[in-house]
Amino acid sequence: MPEPTPEAGPAPETLAVLRSWADNGGPRATRARVVLLAEEGLRDADIARRLGVSRQTVGSWRHRWQSAGLPGLQERPRTGRPATVDEAEVITRALLAPGGSGASRAIARDLGLSHATVASIRRRWQLPPDEAPAPHVPTRPPLPGADIWVMGLYVDPLRAVLLTGTRPQAPRAAPAATVIGEDVLEGVDRALCTLRAATTTATTTASITATATTTASGTEPDDSLTLLAYLTDAAEHHPDIALHAVVLWEKGASPVVREPRTTGPPVTFHQLPARTTWRGFLRAMIALDSTSHPESSRRVYLDLVAALERHTQLPSAEPAHWLRENVAEHLRASRRTELPSHPPSFSGVNQIDLGSFNECVVIESVRLSGSITRGEIAHRTGLTQQSVSRIARSLLDRGILVEDAQRRATSGKPRTPVRLCGTAAHALGLHIDPELLTAVVIDLDGAIVCTCTRPVSADIDPGEFVAQVVALGHEALEKARGAVREDGLLGVGVAVPGPVDIASGTVLNPPLMTAWEDLPLLYLLKDHFPCRVLIEKDSLAAAAGERWIGRDRRARDFAYLYLGTGVGSGLYLNGDLYRGVSANAGEFGQLCAIALGRMASDGRPELLPECNPPVSVADFAARLGLRPAGDGGSTAAYRAVGRAAAAGDPAAVTAVREVARAVGGGALGLVDLLDIDLIVLGGPFFTDDVAEFYLDEISRTVNEFPTARRLRRVEVERSVLSAEAAAVGAASTLFHAAFTPRLRGRGQA
Repeated sequence: MPEPTPEAGPAPETLAVLRSWADNGGPRATRARVVLLAEEGLRDADIARRLGVSRQTVGSWRHRWQSAGLPGLQERPRTGRPATVDEAEVITRALLAPGGSGASRAIARDLGLSHATVASIRRRWQLPPDEAPAPHVPTRPPLPGADIWVMGLYVDPLRAVLLTGTRPQAPRAAPAATVIGEDVLEGVDRALCTLRAATTTATTTASITATATTTASGTEPDDSLTLLAYLTDAAEHHPDIALHAVVLWEKGASPVVREPRTTGPPVTFHQLPARTTWRGFLRAMIALDSTSHPESSRRVYLDLVAALERHTQLPSAEPAHWLRENVAEHLRASRRTELPSHPPSFSGVNQIDLGSFNECVVIESVRLSGSITRGEIAHRTGLTQQSVSRIARSLLDRGILVEDAQRRATSGKPRTPVRLCGTAAHALGLHIDPELLTAVVIDLDGAIVCTCTRPVSADIDPGEFVAQVVALGHEALEKARGAVREDGLLGVGVAVPGPVDIASGTVLNPPLMTAWEDLPLLYLLKDHFPCRVLIEKDSLAAAAGERWIGRDRRARDFAYLYLGTGVGSGLYLNGDLYRGVSANAGEFGQLCAIALGRMASDGRPELLPECNPPVSVADFAARLGLRPAGDGGSTAAYRAVGRAAAAGDPAAVTAVREVARAVGGGALGLVDLLDIDLIVLGGPFFTDDVAEFYLDEISRTVNEFPTARRLRRVEVERSVLSAEAAAVGAASTLFHAAFTPRLRGRGQA
């Protein structure tokens, strides 16, 4: 039912319901009449006199109407006397309340329970307010261990089983904000109810078949063979976590909760707690998992919803099953011996603790100008001279700013400008590319202190790969040891190919890195760097670095086109990096395909070869008769064609321009969509040999063909970053997160 809005008033269908209640009598009649008279503009006192009730009654029902709409006028169970109590619903509400604490009195009021009942349930589940979850789940028998994960779900016509995993130690501290919402819980609930209804007709057939088999053979059939096969697969997939199968429901089948087995997968069976429903228990387990483990993000449960919905299209007797990816904790445990052990080289910065938005405004003004006086800061920012002097003095004391050489003044005393102190903080940037790992250490001014690279194969084993990333990062920190103070490392930024789940730090099957399957990279790296670690898409990281190091040259909106092993884009809009809802904005290849009208047979935008420059440029040149000497891989072939193009070879020039035209088509779409007037080109394959071809072709496209071409001139410029753009950008995300003034999302990277 549509909710009322103060501006527009109740919807017509809502008014019809209210009038029906008012006409039919009963306890809801007075409530409906209160709302209807209030909508006519009557005051509380006038409504009370007309209806013969107290003003407090009128005020109470108006408040409920304004806060909850029609549901607020419904009859509620009397406090302390509920017909039934679903303990799991209490636990879900407690976990998903703002801040994760969930006041027991508020939960009791919403559910119509007594405060003592809610407090008793929380004690039984060991979830007291204002403490990190360390639960005791009272299944029968109880789930052992305090660290509980949701690992899978199995549904066939006879039963549904929730697969959970436990570890003996308490979970890590909960994240700052809940990573799952009511909409996801409702999606899981809706999909599972649909699947349950779809299997109802198959249940009777399965039961008849089971009865006939029992009669013919004289023995009870094992109707859970398919379930046991699923559990065997789960045990192999998650070998280092204790698995428990909680039976959500059974329909006339021989029960799967039997005496302990001597054979089969090492999975224990459990029944629901005595005072819960299957729906409430499932929601509680998802809420507990998501609030205890950052890896258990919305994406994990959206994957579950998708898996259930896919199975509704299959025959009703076909089992539905979902098994989640490996979680970071087991990957860490199983591969710990493979990773190099390094003593902590640096600790995180403690002295940089910005106390206000205005401090960030001052730092941004200094950063953009390079060197600036306090009076100029006040003029540019609109802050008072006194505020600027106070903030500058604080930043000078903490070593973030330093004073520059004095400037002569035409009158009065000389002015002393300030600038950022480059050595006040450093950051390590790691760029992960299908062909090359890059690590850089940069200072607060964006100057590169050191660079380390290491070739890598796209099909490398994830465990070995993580070990190489860790080793390269520590190698760069060791090289920078003389330049970086022991307490001067602000953190580690990691740039990866998309798509990436920022909430859990998981890289999701990059198209050009086929060996990766939902690798929880962020949480694997956190064990090896004792400081803040951020993960970012490579093109977005490059845009952040461009903004930070470009200073006043990049002080307006722009789009960064990143030419790497694939072409991506990063957007800087309205003074901040634009990441999008899932932090995966900038998937440029599909935009190019749409702009060129290139669609695959299934209707999706084609995966353009032109959007992989190191491969496509060499291929196009080869078709035109130019074959670079040697066999040094796609990167070497690309650079050879680039050198030939710079020397004027017609085949090489044509090949480079072919790719540049495709990229220009996507850039045209960005310009028309966003109405921007600056495009920056960079990345490891935007080399000096081919730069002019890309600049010319893309500049021509975005200035000749846009709809509003008469109103603006689009500048297409080289990046201020080097070939290590993504690595430098990844390190810059630490500075961007700490120092960029943002009214929204200060906690975001």
